Amino acid sequence: MFSTLDFAVVAIYAVTLFSLAQWVSRERAGHDKDASDYFLAGKTLPWWAIGASLIASNISAEQIIGMSGSGYAMGLAIASYEWMAAITLIIVGKYLLPVFLKRGIYTMPQFLEQRYDHRVRMVMAFFWMGVYVFVNLTSILWLGALAIEAVTGFDLVYGLVALGIFAAGYSLYGGLKAVAFTDIIQVVLLVFGGLVIAYIMLNKVSDGAGVIAGFDMLVERAPEKFDMIFTPDNPFYDALPGISVLVGGMWIMNVSYWGFNQYIIQRALAAKSLQEAQKGIVFAAFLKLVMPIIVVLPGIAIFVLEPNLAAPDQAYPSAMKLLPSGLLGLVFAALIAAIVSSLGSMTNSISTIFTMDIYPSFVKEENRKDPVIVGRVVALLAMITAMITAKPLLGNFDQAFQYIQEFTGFFTPGIVVIFLMGIFWKKTTATGALAAAIGSAVLSFLFMQVWPELPFIDRVGIVFLLCVGLAVVFSVMGNGHDQEGAVELHDVEFHTTKGFNFAAFLVVLILAALYGTWW
Repeated sequence: MFSTLDFAVVAIYAVTLFSLAQWVSRERAGHDKDASDYFLAGKTLPWWAIGASLIASNISAEQIIGMSGSGYAMGLAIASYEWMAAITLIIVGKYLLPVFLKRGIYTMPQFLEQRYDHRVRMVMAFFWMGVYVFVNLTSILWLGALAIEAVTGFDLVYGLVALGIFAAGYSLYGGLKAVAFTDIIQVVLLVFGGLVIAYIMLNKVSDGAGVIAGFDMLVERAPEKFDMIFTPDNPFYDALPGISVLVGGMWIMNVSYWGFNQYIIQRALAAKSLQEAQKGIVFAAFLKLVMPIIVVLPGIAIFVLEPNLAAPDQAYPSAMKLLPSGLLGLVFAALIAAIVSSLGSMTNSISTIFTMDIYPSFVKEENRKDPVIVGRVVALLAMITAMITAKPLLGNFDQAFQYIQEFTGFFTPGIVVIFLMGIFWKKTTATGALAAAIGSAVLSFLFMQVWPELPFIDRVGIVFLLCVGLAVVFSVMGNGHDQEGAVELHDVEFHTTKGFNFAAFLVVLILAALYGTWW
């Protein structure tokens, strides 16, 4: 299936990406990289690099293969994860990012120590390190290798190792700057390749009559795939429980991911200015509105063309097999771009948290090594660890993926409570924050045991409300006074430009039109 031309296209992509990473990572004569250069790109990122890097870091094999499979199985409703993220990004840009940039932080745990105490910082730093290495990094590697095997037949283990080496090779020297600026290529390739495959699929559905006719035929032949809000009698209601998608637990998951996740927010922390960061976030929000065309529509098209696939996740690889030589290489390069960008971003965030949060707590200042060297070593060790543990942890993919979703969902409500109450309620104490973090895991586990039929998204919403209660109770039981590290909101610049406000209005308008049309 893979021709010489396809291999040549992929090789050109790989060489171009690696060369660009080395070029943007170079330093001016007489200047050595410091921590700000390596972990925050010297706080020089422009808006277009921030927006592109946010999307490139977010979209990986899990989204492309998984969401196309979900599109095949349940239809356009799975696009809610993308479309609701667009409005979440606007909220993060206006109400959360100004607080973090005002504090001048490198990491999310650093903010937690400023606001609460060292205990909270260490608990969350070790938690994120564990999740990033043994859950996120391993899953990106494993799912990426599976995708490569499905398309090219390349051995799974060799594919996994090749991905890890390539991602480390282009991102290790330059740090965040190398990742962010090369993400421009990644996003252009990802969007272009995705639009090409969507165009070809729709044209094939219409038997050459064009994409508009193809889309009309999709709606006509599979109308059930265009229900955005599921009713309780829908077989996929447990995955997307009706109105909760708009007003329930999905908000908690989105705010946690886009607002308090080092892996994502680090790009915005590296901005030239608050306004530049906000422009980048708006850019990412608009890209999010386009993503369902790339990751969901091909799955619905394959359902119409080949409704009897053995498994939904075969949808995207099946779509790729219909591409002509050359274009297949281009779309495959886009898939690789999504994977290695996520790997590079993840290892950079792992090294940032270890070097800036954990390492200084255990090594005296006079004994510390250059943070850039420490960061590179940690990034390399994290990648090697993930390559070694990916197969043992995720060898049985279906069960492992379900476990990953449940595991991260245990902690999401507590994380959102810790940050939101830390920012917006001065009386929240460190003990209250820890109670919310611990309560999130305990309550989620209890709900899963005693109420297993409760949809995952609804459980996240309920546990969030209970964790708010825990944080309030423990904080009031403490001293009930404003805390020393409380955020002084009157010192934070929440005012946004007319351009940002207009873009936010446009995002809301587009979302209202989409949900109004496909309700």
